[in-house]
Amino acid sequence: MLTVLAQADIPDIEVVTPDIQWLPLIPHLVMAGAAVVLLTIVSLAGSRLPSWFAAAWTVAAGLGVLATAIPVWIRVSQREPHSTIADSIGVDQFSVFIIVVLACTVILTALIAEGFLHRESLDGPAFYVLLMLSATGGITMASANNLIVLFLGLEILSLAVYVLVAMHLRRAESQEAGIKYFVLGAFASAFLLYGIALVYGATGSLNLIGIEGNLQNNNLSDNGLLLAGMGMLLVGFGFKVAAVPFHAWTPDVYQGAPSPVVSYMAAGVKAAGFAALLRVFFAGFGPMADEWQPVVFGLAIASLAVGSMLAIVQTDVKRILAYSSISHAGFILVGVQAATDEGVSSVLFYLAAYAAMAIGSFAVVTVVSGPGDEGTGIDSLRGLASRRPLLAVAFTVLLLSQAGIPFTAGFWAKFEVITAAVDARSFWLAVIAMLAAVVAAFLYLRIVVAMFLDAPAPDAPRLRIPRGPALAIGIVVLFTLAFGIYPEPILNLADHALLTVSSTTGH
Repeated sequence: MLTVLAQADIPDIEVVTPDIQWLPLIPHLVMAGAAVVLLTIVSLAGSRLPSWFAAAWTVAAGLGVLATAIPVWIRVSQREPHSTIADSIGVDQFSVFIIVVLACTVILTALIAEGFLHRESLDGPAFYVLLMLSATGGITMASANNLIVLFLGLEILSLAVYVLVAMHLRRAESQEAGIKYFVLGAFASAFLLYGIALVYGATGSLNLIGIEGNLQNNNLSDNGLLLAGMGMLLVGFGFKVAAVPFHAWTPDVYQGAPSPVVSYMAAGVKAAGFAALLRVFFAGFGPMADEWQPVVFGLAIASLAVGSMLAIVQTDVKRILAYSSISHAGFILVGVQAATDEGVSSVLFYLAAYAAMAIGSFAVVTVVSGPGDEGTGIDSLRGLASRRPLLAVAFTVLLLSQAGIPFTAGFWAKFEVITAAVDARSFWLAVIAMLAAVVAAFLYLRIVVAMFLDAPAPDAPRLRIPRGPALAIGIVVLFTLAFGIYPEPILNLADHALLTVSSTTGH
């Protein structure tokens, strides 16, 4: 019997090794590697390291990602977009743009966190390691051409943020926020995974290139399996970007989480979530745009209405900014709903502008909140102009930018998404977005009035502004004003960051 088997003709099995281009992967490796190396250094050196080492290392890692992203952008601009690692990672200017936004978010969050962690006696590398690991997941989400790779990136990002939200062990609100975020996030991940399974059943592929090709060659507009899968994917992404009706976690988690963590969630997590949503629905489900546009239309209107109206009745600054972030998600969805290249570029510009506004706003909240991170009510901001005039002016600039006042980056962000909606003939959505901007302006003016026209409390403590938050606030205010007056550089970069899917074999 063994002789017969030995003499049988057994076909040779060819082992195909995926083609790997290392240059596009360097930003991923730098961010992930920096987290691992930091943990190793701290475990070996222990207390011999200065207290600022972890923050400085994280800032250096963010700068390293920025430095390595530049040659990737140049290379992609010289040749067409392509893929690597068996078409699972997309190499295009869209992903590089998001990588830059996430790297800047990590740098600014590290600057804000250093003073906060020392004030709250939370010193240690844990915050910075989790921050960099979460950003690694976001980078993977922005680059993923495979739904399983995207899901892995989402889980890496999410698990780190769950821990960050609950890391303030002496605050019950932080523990509660972490549990709420974890439980609801698990449901959202389940929806996303079920959606991936249904999409695979309908198209026979997990790769966005294969999905797009299948949809172009076959009319699946009436395929219930595919439509259900797309709907579940929207639920999963809607949770991550805090779009109504998947927003219920946002106010409680923003209020309970440590303020520097909230700055990263509002900027970095939202950017990664929208990047994944754009990549899947534009690159993979582009031929089905007529099917998903009406759903995104409804999500945009609901987010604009709920975010703007409920923010007005809040008395806690964190909750106000939480509902504001829901409203901003609605504005970004206005650009997504356009389903055009102009819509993609408007979303990218909005994500960059909002990242600066959100981080700066929560940096001010971090400074004002005081020991225990408790002073986040509007009362804590009363008379801020007489106590810390420069801080009040900086916060005012950031709030006016969120309101969309001219000569700020926020104005151009809203202008671009509304223009994209008008060009796509979504006139009613554009009108609703403009009305929501007017309503939202009221809540920002409430804070400005409290800072400049109200008298400070007699027992108001003297605010100490650490160098890290001061530097971060200065950077984002300069960004907001500079690109509010002259937005062309960012607009040009966003216009070139078109979203496509291309296979390795195609180039």
